[in-house]
Amino acid sequence: MGVAEQQKIILENGYLNFEVDPSLDLFAEIARLKKEKNAVLLAHYYQEPDVQDIADYIGDSLGLAQQAEKTKADIIVFAGVHFMCETAKILNPGKKVILPDLRAGCSLADSCPAGEFKKFIDQHPDHVVISYINCSAETKALSDIICTSSNAVAIVNSVPKEKKIIFAPDRNLGRYIISKTGRDMVLWNGTCMVHEIFSLEKISKLKQKHPQAKFIAHPECEPAVLELADYIGSTTGLLNYSASNSANEFIVATETGIIHQMAKESPGKTFIPAPPNNSCACNDCPHMKLNTLEKLYLCLKYELPEINLPEDLRIKALKPIKRMLEISAQHGL
Repeated sequence: MGVAEQQKIILENGYLNFEVDPSLDLFAEIARLKKEKNAVLLAHYYQEPDVQDIADYIGDSLGLAQQAEKTKADIIVFAGVHFMCETAKILNPGKKVILPDLRAGCSLADSCPAGEFKKFIDQHPDHVVISYINCSAETKALSDIICTSSNAVAIVNSVPKEKKIIFAPDRNLGRYIISKTGRDMVLWNGTCMVHEIFSLEKISKLKQKHPQAKFIAHPECEPAVLELADYIGSTTGLLNYSASNSANEFIVATETGIIHQMAKESPGKTFIPAPPNNSCACNDCPHMKLNTLEKLYLCLKYELPEINLPEDLRIKALKPIKRMLEISAQHGL
């Protein structure tokens, strides 16, 4: 099968939906292909456990961006979502960046279309534009600095107090940063579908059922949920807190993929997913979970789907990402 036909399949499905021999040891095959092709596999904490276990590096958005910047690999395989792959490509124009499933998008990134965001910026002249990394390359290109939940407070504090700030796209993270910094920021009205639907009532009942448990939450959660939290932090922050804290039980308000790493770091502790306000028992990101071992294998084998960006867009988006990495390094983040 030629590349043109493979590309057609990807355009129709978002991934190479070939049948994979069920007798294949996918862990061994993926490891072989990584070595053969000098490829590095970067995975977000929200991936399926099998994908996390075979990754060369697992992390949150800041850590993944830092790893993407310094890798010596020829191919970057990103087990994450589309904006993460774009970030890797922005930082590595000469490397091939591939994503197992092009349908792995982000509800938060989708909530901030670049065209509408440009109009919003124009309505607020003389503002420094800080955008959360969970946004498209086009939105990044409109920004002055990018941030992640790990470094957002440091990024905002790096802006002189006399400067006005636009923060996008996550309004909940923006509100949290305002509470931590005291800055008066103009917020874009975007949210993450995963962190938006945690049930305050169900979490309160869960806390009553587990009175010794620490309730830990990601700052993308609604303010009312954050008010209940014993600790608020990025995915890496939540992981580190659960490992270092003496508590034996934790109620975790973020995407459930992080619990795999928490259990590995602290095998004697209990981790309870915070419940959403629907009939599901836990809160999974449908986009993150599109990546599977089978798709990873096919992606590496055929080096598709590949992420490419126009060079002018890449250069514009690179500047605010580089600024973020510089500020993070200055603060030891």
